Amino acid sequence: MAYQIIDHPLIQHKLSILRDKDTSVRDFRDLSAEISMLMAFEAMRDLELEEAQVETPVATATVRRLAGKKLALVAILRAGLIMVEGILDLIPSARVGHVGLYRDPETLEPVSYYAKLPGDIAERDTFLLDPMLATGGSAVAAIDRLKDEGAHHIRLLCILAAPEGVAVVEKAHPDVQIVLAALDERLNDHGYIVPGLGDAGDRIYGTR
Repeated sequence: MAYQIIDHPLIQHKLSILRDKDTSVRDFRDLSAEISMLMAFEAMRDLELEEAQVETPVATATVRRLAGKKLALVAILRAGLIMVEGILDLIPSARVGHVGLYRDPETLEPVSYYAKLPGDIAERDTFLLDPMLATGGSAVAAIDRLKDEGAHHIRLLCILAAPEGVAVVEKAHPDVQIVLAALDERLNDHGYIVPGLGDAGDRIYGTR
C-alpha cells in the first residue's frame, strides 16, 4: 500500500517551525500535538459511517456516526505519546494503547520493553503513532505486535520519515498505510533523518 503525504498548508507551516533548532520545548510539544491532530483529520476521511436516529429539540434527525467499535490509538513510547494527546482532542472516545520500544545505539535494532493494548483491538481501526520513521525497525516491531494481538486495520502516522524507513515498513507490512507530513532525504550514518528535526523525544520532553 502506497504511503500518503498530507501536504496541507497549515501542517507544512507548523512543520517548518518544528524543524527549527531554536524552537522551544513548549512550542515543539504544542506543535507536535497540533500537527498530529491535523494529520488525523485528513487520515480519517475514509472511516466507515452508519446511520442512526437522534431527537433534536425540534424533530427526529437521521445522522451518520462512526460505525463499529471505532478507533484505537497506539503510541510507540515515548515520543508517540504527544501524538496521542493531539488526536484525543479530536476523538476523545478513542481507546489508547502503548508499545515500548527503543533503538539499540549500536545495532540500530528495536528492543521491546512494554506493551499494553485495548483488549478489543481486533474490532477497531488502529492508528499507530510515532513522530519519526527512521530505520523502520521500531515501526515493524510494533506492527508485528499489533497483528499478534489481532489488529488488522492498521495505519501508521508519522510526522517525518526517511525513504529507508518507508521501504522497510512497506516490505514487511504492505497492507499497512503510512501517513506522513513529510518524506525527508535520507538517513545519516547514525540513523537520524536528514534534514529531520533531531531526536523528537528529547525535543518534546526537554532531555536533549
